[in-house]
Amino acid sequence: MSFHIAYLPGDGIGPEVAGAAREVLDAVSRQYNFSLTYSEHSVGGNALDQFGVPCPDETLRACLDADAVLFGAVGGPQWEVGSVRPEAGLLRIREEMKLFANLRPVTLIPGLESLSPLRPEVSANTDLLIIRELIGGMYYGEHQEGDLFARDHCDYTREQILSVSRLAFETARKRRNKVTSVDKSNILATSRLWRKTITELHELEYADVELDHVLVDAMAMKLVQAPTEFDVVVTENLFGDILSDEASVFAGSIGLAPSASLGRESRGLYEPIHGSAPDIAGQGKANPIGSILSGALLLRYSLGQEDAAVAVEQAVRDTLRKGHRTSDLGGSSSCTELTAQIISCL
Repeated sequence: MSFHIAYLPGDGIGPEVAGAAREVLDAVSRQYNFSLTYSEHSVGGNALDQFGVPCPDETLRACLDADAVLFGAVGGPQWEVGSVRPEAGLLRIREEMKLFANLRPVTLIPGLESLSPLRPEVSANTDLLIIRELIGGMYYGEHQEGDLFARDHCDYTREQILSVSRLAFETARKRRNKVTSVDKSNILATSRLWRKTITELHELEYADVELDHVLVDAMAMKLVQAPTEFDVVVTENLFGDILSDEASVFAGSIGLAPSASLGRESRGLYEPIHGSAPDIAGQGKANPIGSILSGALLLRYSLGQEDAAVAVEQAVRDTLRKGHRTSDLGGSSSCTELTAQIISCL
């Protein structure tokens, strides 16, 4: 069995961490008797420099034709002055691939409680999944730039809300059967539509799943106070971006956090949630685990290789328990050294 991966390493530490994930994917594919081929393409600032756009048509076609997309990171200070930002390339790919949901698991690995900024008795056993609507909201609304006045429109349709809410309920049924919907319905019209839509869907199709609603400002507080109270958290694009970064550090470092961007088909895009970290690019300091665990999600959701996905996740846990860690986790391993240790644990 053979699968084709569109490989988009991007900018900053993107090539280092995506390269690590690719090495681990190749190693586990040999163990589980399937093969992977890759085509590498430019995206983000790298593409801006070469082609004048952050997502060339060739890159987009490769993503649409592949079984999955392995993505590194985009952005950097050298591209912040232009009218087009590197991040626009990623937004285009998400929109054209119709990837309406971003899944961001937050799991504290037993034995790493001391690395969490939360007290061990608060963070222990944290295992939640944030599902962020990905192609609606303010990020895709109309924008008006200006020195004295600026405007960003936030738009949502009932169908967009239904799509991501249905995924949240279906996912919760496979976990602990609880969904927390986050909005700002006391202020925003889009949030009132969000709450009304998910409530109606719950009553009609998912009454067996526990549903509660939390305002986003209260959720920012409750996540820190009691992260173990949550199972599946579903919210809109902007809120999900912020809350998932907040929650990512509960496990010890944002460098550990993976993500999967999914649509209605099996093809998805997989990337760590951290940025391009240009200040440490090329120094071997990057933590590859977020990207490697994103590769495990790629195996699970796009390739249907559950046993291989579990093997990668277990190898990461075993490596960390043995004390092999990058500097963000208090260790001294380089990106390549930690990757080699994970492959050894496979």
